Amino acid sequence: MTDVTAAIIVDGNKILIAQRAPGQNQAGKWEFPGGKMEPGETPEECLQREIKEELDVDIEVRSFFAESRYEYESGAIRLRAFCCRWISGTFSLIVHSRIEWVEGDELERYNFAPADIPLARKLKRLRIGTSGRHWA
Repeated sequence: MTDVTAAIIVDGNKILIAQRAPGQNQAGKWEFPGGKMEPGETPEECLQREIKEELDVDIEVRSFFAESRYEYESGAIRLRAFCCRWISGTFSLIVHSRIEWVEGDELERYNFAPADIPLARKLKRLRIGTSGRHWA
């Protein structure tokens, strides 16, 4: 099983989602950005590295949010998501074709990668990213 991390980046009442670019695994699907953990790396270190590599911004990893497991054709993953805050930098699209800031109620409109679907559902259920409801 491959360990993968995802950043739930919330800014005010908006949540960052990213669409995988053509040529990438899960091309065209939406996700909470992140990536595979390297040996000896903590989930928090992985997220900071991956978000810098994929979006060229710095984040603060705050707390664990949820875990999802999914068996893709290429193998099983354990996706661990963390609540994060965007600290600095201008977003660049490196492995994504688009990013969007959306409210939690809008998440169901997007075609998420299978492992990310439970995370989107939990965000909607908790009403994270809804006017007036966000984590500190």
